[in-house]
Amino acid sequence: MGDDVIRKYIWGLAAVMTAFLGQAALAQDDRPALVEVDPVRVETLSQTMPVIGRFVARQRGNVAAATAGPVVSVLVEVGDRVKQGDPLVALDKEKLSETRNLQAAALDEAKAAVNTARESLNLARQEFKRLERLKGSAAFSKARLDDKRQEVARYSSEVVEAQAAVARAKATLALADIDLDRSTIKAPYNGVVVERQVERGAYVSVGQDIVTLVNDEEMEIEADIPADRISGLTPGRVVQVSLGNGSHYPAAVRAVIPEENALTRTRAVRFIPAFDGGEPLSLAAGQSVTVLAPVGSARKILSVHKDSVLPKGDEDFVFVVEDGHAVQRRVALGEAVGNRFEVLSGLVQGDIVIMRGNERVVPGQAVTYPKPDRSEQEGAKMAPKAGEAGG
Repeated sequence: MGDDVIRKYIWGLAAVMTAFLGQAALAQDDRPALVEVDPVRVETLSQTMPVIGRFVARQRGNVAAATAGPVVSVLVEVGDRVKQGDPLVALDKEKLSETRNLQAAALDEAKAAVNTARESLNLARQEFKRLERLKGSAAFSKARLDDKRQEVARYSSEVVEAQAAVARAKATLALADIDLDRSTIKAPYNGVVVERQVERGAYVSVGQDIVTLVNDEEMEIEADIPADRISGLTPGRVVQVSLGNGSHYPAAVRAVIPEENALTRTRAVRFIPAFDGGEPLSLAAGQSVTVLAPVGSARKILSVHKDSVLPKGDEDFVFVVEDGHAVQRRVALGEAVGNRFEVLSGLVQGDIVIMRGNERVVPGQAVTYPKPDRSEQEGAKMAPKAGEAGG
C-alpha cells in the first residue's frame, strides 16, 4: 500500500510540472523574440584566383671595370650591403697616376708651344709692318714684303696648330683623370653584394665583371597570369598579395608584358607592392608570393549575410522581417563575397533579414531587434528585383 501512495504522488507531481512547463512555453511564445538583423544590399563581386608569383629586383646586374689594371684590394664580401658611391674594388693607381702626370706635362708643353708660336707671329708681323712703311723708298723690296707676308701666314697657322695641341692635351689629361678616378670601382646604386668575380692580384680589363649587386630596396612582383584572365588587370588595378608569413598587402599593376608564353598560355604581369611601413621586410629576389589575381572584371551583385542562411536539405532559407514577424523565404544563392552570399532569387535590396537568433525563430513568430542604421534603411526604397542586381 505504501508503494501505491508513492506512485500516485509521483504521477501527480509530473502532471503539475507538465502543466507548468506548458504555461511557461505559451507565455514564451507570446513574447517577441529578440534577434539581430542585416539588410540585403548590393556588393561588388570580384572573383580572384591565386597565382604564384615572385619578387624581382628592379636593379640587378654586374658592376664592370671602367678601366684596366691589377686588383689591389677587394673591399666587400658577399652579403655586404652597400650604398651608392661606396667603394667596391681598388685597382693599382701607380701606373694610372704616372700616365696622368705624363699627360699633364704634355699639356704644359703644348701651352709653351702656343706661346712660342705667338711670339714668332708677333715678330713676323712687326717686320711686315716695317717693310710696308718703306714703300716708295729706294730701300723697299717687294719680294721681301711678299716673303714676310707668307711668313706671317705660316706663323698664324702654327699658333692655331699649337692651340689645337693644347685642346688635345687637355682632353687627354681629362681622360687620364677619369681613369685614375675609376681605379676605385664604386657601387652605382644601393644594394647587396651577391657575387664576387675577382680577387686581389687579378688583372681586370675594361668591361670585365667585378661584383654582382641586387637592389632589394626596390622590388616588384612578377606573376605569370593566364592569358584568358588578363582582361581584369589594367595598369593601376589594385590586387592583394600574400607573403609566406601570412601577411597581406595591396599591390598595383604596373604593366602587362605584351609577350605570351606559347607553352603555358600566360603573360608576365608586373605589380608594385605597397607595404605599410611597419617592421622592415626581409625580401629577396626570387622569393615566392601569392597574387590574388581577379578573374575578369568586377560586377555588382545582391548579397545576404552568410549567418542569415539556414540550409535545409538541398535548399536554403532565410527569415525576413515583415510587419514585425518572421517570414520564411526560400532563396537561391550564388558566389561567396567575403562573409556574404550572392542572391540569385528570393530577396530584393533592402529586405531586413534575421542574422542572429534565426535558429530559435519559427515562421510567423513576432520578433524585435535594434533598428538598423539609416543608411541601411535607405536601400529599401525603390528596391530592384534580385535578378537586376548582377552586373
